[in-house]
Parts: sequence; C-alpha cells; structure tokens
Amino acid sequence: MEVAVSRPQRWDVPFGESMRDDAIDRLLSIEPFAGIDAASFPASLPLREILRNDTRLQHYAAGDIIVREGDYGNSAFLILTGRARVVLAGLSPEVLGRKEPKRIGWLAAMVQSFTRPKLAEVRDYSASELNSKASSPLHAGGISTAERGDPGHPHIFLQDVPRVLEATDTVVLAPGEMFGELAALTRSPRTATVFAENETTLLEIRWQGLRDLMRRTDALRLHVERLYRQNSLLVHLRETPLLRDLPAEQLGIVADATLFESHGAFDWNDSFTTAVKRRPGDAIVDEPLIAEEGTPADGLLLIRSGFARQSRCYGSGHRTAAYLGRGQTFGLAEAVAAAGSGVPAKWNDSLRAVGYVDVLRIPQSVLEQSVFPYLSPDALASAVKAQATYTVAPQTTAPTATNGIDQSLLEFLVDHRLLNGQEAMVIDLNRCTRCDDCVRACAATHDNNPRFVRQGHRHGPLMIAQACMHCVDPVCMIGCPTGAIGRDGVSGVVQINDRTCIGCSTCANSCPYDNIQMVEVRDQSGATLIDAATQQPIAKATKCDLCTGLPGGPACQRACPQDALVRLDLGNLGELSAFLAR
Repeated sequence: MEVAVSRPQRWDVPFGESMRDDAIDRLLSIEPFAGIDAASFPASLPLREILRNDTRLQHYAAGDIIVREGDYGNSAFLILTGRARVVLAGLSPEVLGRKEPKRIGWLAAMVQSFTRPKLAEVRDYSASELNSKASSPLHAGGISTAERGDPGHPHIFLQDVPRVLEATDTVVLAPGEMFGELAALTRSPRTATVFAENETTLLEIRWQGLRDLMRRTDALRLHVERLYRQNSLLVHLRETPLLRDLPAEQLGIVADATLFESHGAFDWNDSFTTAVKRRPGDAIVDEPLIAEEGTPADGLLLIRSGFARQSRCYGSGHRTAAYLGRGQTFGLAEAVAAAGSGVPAKWNDSLRAVGYVDVLRIPQSVLEQSVFPYLSPDALASAVKAQATYTVAPQTTAPTATNGIDQSLLEFLVDHRLLNGQEAMVIDLNRCTRCDDCVRACAATHDNNPRFVRQGHRHGPLMIAQACMHCVDPVCMIGCPTGAIGRDGVSGVVQINDRTCIGCSTCANSCPYDNIQMVEVRDQSGATLIDAATQQPIAKATKCDLCTGLPGGPACQRACPQDALVRLDLGNLGELSAFLAR
C-alpha cells in the first residue's frame, strides 16, 4: 500500500521497549495513521493504545533479512525510512539459513548407527559457533546481533547483496509501503523474502493491532482485500471442485462478489489447555457461530483455512455431524434447493469455528447467475453428494458412522483439535505390548534421546501419542526469531534447524500439544555446553522430524513388532477408518 510519508530523521525508541508518547505522536502525523479517525475507536481500545501495545520499531542494516519465504509470522511491516527489496525467486535454502534435507542410503544409515556417540544430545560445535549465540556462519549469510539493541533476537543477513540482485528477480519497496499483511492475518507462509537494501526502520504491527485497525479503517481493510483478490482468491476458487470448470469470466464475477469472514481466536493455542479440560460436549457452547441451524441461508461458505464444526440440534444439546477443513464447502444443498424457487432456504446444520477459521461467502444470487447455470445437473448432484459424504448421519438409538468413524470418536478428534495433525502418532493399545521398541528406535536415531513420549489422549483402544503431528496450522512456527523451525515445502514435515536454533523456547511454548521439548546439549566428553555470553547451559528445541532423510521412514513405526503404531493424517477419516478396520 503506497501512502505519502514525511520521512522522519530518526526513530530512536529502543527495540523491544513500549512505544513512547513522542513516537506515537510522530506516527499519528504520517499516513496511514494521520487519516484514521481516532474518534471511531471505543474508549476501551483507543488508537493510541493500539499503537503503544501492538506496534514496535525495528531497525535493520543493509542486507538484513526482514522476512523469509516459507516462514510463518504474525506481523505486518510499514517502511518508515530506508528501502527494502522483495526477492521473488532465486534464493537457495542455504542462503536463507535453512538446511536442505538429504536422504541417505541403507549402508550410510548402518554406518551412522555404529558411529553415533553413546551419550545423549552430543553436538560437535566449534568455539566460534558457540560464541555466535545461534549458529555457524551460513554459506552466503549469517546471524547479526550487533547494533540492534536486542541481542536475544538476531537477524539473518545476506553478505553478498550485489550477487543476489544480479541473480534474482526483485522489487523495491519504499517508505510508506506495507508488506506481510496477508501472511499475518491468514497465518499462511510468507510468499517472498524481503531484505533491507540500506539502513531501514520499519514499524512492525502485530496481527491483533492490524485487525483492530482494519475494523475501523476502510483504507487498510480494502487494501488487504484487494491484495488477496489479486494474488490468491482466484487460485483458491479454482481449487474448489464445484468451481473448477467454471469459465474464466464467470469465475471472475464470483471472485468480485466473494465476501471475506474470519471467526474464532487467531491465537487459539493460548486457551487450548483450558478448552480441552472441559466436559465432553461443553466445548461446542463456546465455539463462535458462523451459521446457525434454522436461520435463513444466504449462499455458499468455503473454508479458506482452519477447521469448523458442523453440528445439529439433538435433544437439548448439539451433536457433531462433521468437521470441515480447507477447501470444503458448507450449505451447497440449501443453495441448490433455493435456486429458482424464490423461497429463501434455511441452514440444515450449524457451523462453528474450531480455533480460528477464515471463510469465503459466495452470495446466493451469484451462485444462481454465475455458477449453477454453467454446471450440468449431474455435476451439481455429484457436488451435493460429495458434500454429504463427510457428514455423519443423525444418531438415533445406536451410534452411526461415516467411513467407519463413530460419533464419539469424531467428537473426540474435534474437541481435542487433533484434526490439526497430518502425521499424528496413533497407537492401538489392544495390539501394543508396551515393549518400548518404538521409544528405543527413536532414541537410537536421534542423539540417544527419544523425540516423543508414549502417552497422550486416549479414546477407547486408541492413543494419540505426544509426538509432533506436523500440523495443518503449525502455530509453533510463529515468532521464531531466527526461522530455525520451518516446514518442508514438498513433504510438509515441520523441522528444526539445530544450527540456527538459539534455545529461546518460543516454539515449545507455542505448541498447544506439548510436543516440542527443550534439551541441554553436550560435547563429545559429555560436558554440558555453556553459552559464552550468559554462562548458562545451551538448550536446543527438539521434536519428531519423521526421521527425514532415513530410508524406510519413521523408525518408531518400523520398529513396532505388533504393527500397533502408525503415523496418520487425522484429517483424513478414510485413512483412520482403514487403520481401525485392519
């Protein structure tokens, strides 16, 4: 978003401190804040307090990376002084501080098992690496903490900026331009790398503050919506089976009329522990309503991100009928029934946000004019039937099931938000003999210290063990100061780069499932490694990495002699049903 900015000579609020009144006054004198009507904000949430509590100044030197492609973040950035460059393509993972996963053969794996240190959590770091606070120098970058006033939050920088500019396609961002809004508001990976071209000062705006500003500032809200319509909406609509074969002109009409909605708490992980301790069935009462059973239905809802619970009234309570994730639809049967009848339909079910959900709403009139006429009756009937396949039938006297999943198990998965797990460790306790071969195999593969705990939530004979589930919504990635934790773009595995982890515990504290552990590391003699600056033991974040790089897949699963342990996508009921039906 380009806005006129009077370039200040100096922003001298130390990083990490609250914004002072003089700095807030200066912000209110420049756009976009100068154009915001402070009177439109309630007394309980004044504009000045949003700026004080949800913004901070960030100072970057030339070459410092501000955001990296593929990282998750919860902030947007407004350039106050200096210039930044957006790298559209061309930077290697090594330059960005990531370790490229490498697969090894069976022979190398056997050699590795015999040469592995006998002690737990041994690291082979040089003295220079230990004194750098974070990691070894990167091939074309490193960790910079000097002149930041914030030694606990190092920046990654590019050492050879001219080479980067020659070899990659870049776009310049000038003072007054904003970036990072979409990733912050939708909890999606950054789509490009941005680095400081020269000495640059940015205003970092947390997603909470950005959300509150957008609610009362049409310019910001329209700007974010315009970016999404330009860059992502058409792709998302085209990925929806119902709209896949729609002519381009009609798809454009649908995109122009689509409404954006968000429901639930973005930081749902903060209240997760309290929520799951409630009695079964009580959690649904606190889940925000997106659509209510029996009320007028207006159009079709598409889940853009997150999870939603579809439920029906049953007696004096509610019964879960289905859960919906990214790409799934709600209300198609109602929309088809109402088409051409002139009688508004009513929702057959209720839809509630489980955690945080982004929803796209296509109005009924647009469906009737630009979608339904371009679909054959068979295609439309097939789409309605496909939507019904992930809905559990109403329960009468005996539990019913869809895809072999009974009602109580579905409630269990939704209430504990285990649907988030794409690679959950599921153990059949009827088969498990408690031999702990899985634990020993994991320890043998990971520095003599297992990366999971053989305990967890139980439902009947099933246990979901405390092992990283490589979630659909990986809140653990948000806030990592060095980007050490990231998702592989191909496999989806969430990994931690041990070399760039600084042991801040941000990811471990953010994981709502307690599946990341901090461990103290040792040298070859067994002595605990000590940070030269703080004289404290060096800790590293550790978790399951699905044995990435090893032949044969996860060692825990391969070691189970009873075939009791498997890694499953709990969002795929068919996959879980097949495991239960063995």
